[in-house]
Amino acid sequence: MKITNVYSESYRWPKEKPIQNGKHTFTHNELNLAIIETDEGITGYGSSYNVDYVEYLKPFLVGENPLCVERLWEKMYVPKFLGKRSISTRSISALDIALWDIRSKAANIPLYQLLGGYREAVPCYIAGGYYGEGKGIVELQKEMEEYLSWGIKNVKMKVGVLSMKEDAARVKAVRDVIGEDVRLMVDANCAYRSYEAIELSKRIAEYHPYWFEEPVMSDDYEGMFEFAAKSPIPLATGENEYTCYGFRDLIDRSRPAILNPDAGSLGGITEFMKIAAYAHSKNIALSPHGQQQIHIQLDCAVPDVVMAEFYPPQYDAKIYDAFVHPIRFDAKTGMVSPNQAPGTGLDINRDVLQNFRVK
Repeated sequence: MKITNVYSESYRWPKEKPIQNGKHTFTHNELNLAIIETDEGITGYGSSYNVDYVEYLKPFLVGENPLCVERLWEKMYVPKFLGKRSISTRSISALDIALWDIRSKAANIPLYQLLGGYREAVPCYIAGGYYGEGKGIVELQKEMEEYLSWGIKNVKMKVGVLSMKEDAARVKAVRDVIGEDVRLMVDANCAYRSYEAIELSKRIAEYHPYWFEEPVMSDDYEGMFEFAAKSPIPLATGENEYTCYGFRDLIDRSRPAILNPDAGSLGGITEFMKIAAYAHSKNIALSPHGQQQIHIQLDCAVPDVVMAEFYPPQYDAKIYDAFVHPIRFDAKTGMVSPNQAPGTGLDINRDVLQNFRVK
């Protein structure tokens, strides 16, 4: 099999309402794809947050055997010319995922089985609890009640915008409405310095958060280590880390309890599997971040995943309409399962997305 063409497509559409976390405001949803075509009629799809370097990387792939993922990853990842992080690595991520999509389709089995097939379903949580204009505690509680009405058994909320007193009150309000049997996670999106995050963690510890995600800047390994040592809430981090080398340093220097690797950023599936193996050797739990079409496959492939990040159709119907094989949630069990079609699950319905294409 040979690669005959490589290109990218990007789509963007407005959110019903803008949402805000500890550091950023989001007004639109995006879907960025790297697409690889082969001479045997198999097309691979990969997704990332940015695919601007796909055209630059195209000559490294055309004419090559797409099944040779390790060799192709090494061809693409050349820090001397591309750098080690951000847009370039994200473009490599999308291309690597597309290569694995081809591998899975060529093998005619779902990706999670090709990678190990550890489980058939995984518990999930909704990452909600964002800030928004006119959104107070009452509205926050109603949001969480709605999630529970869908059958969700784990929820995450944002902290880091308001004063610690106000954010602690928001955490208490969520715990009051969801009860003690629902897992609650908090996520600061790097909003604090370590001493601030430690102080907030002590204020909210009585509400039993399952983890405190990204309390400090993603490169502040010492700050994360200090937080992990002094906070009563377990440290979760990793969505903004890159490559197996970065995760090695993050794990060894910061000692997180839970890792949130994102295959769409860190270098794709080839790197994800190395990171999962290193985390396994340290007995660290995983809860990957990012595009659920691909990550539910990865969640079910490896042994240490405790929860999947998941957005149901009620959250954004277009994400479901956009894919040929969207991930579905079992309201009775609170679990999600990967689809059984070969591939990553990123094949798209272009007729649904055509009016929202931007590149």
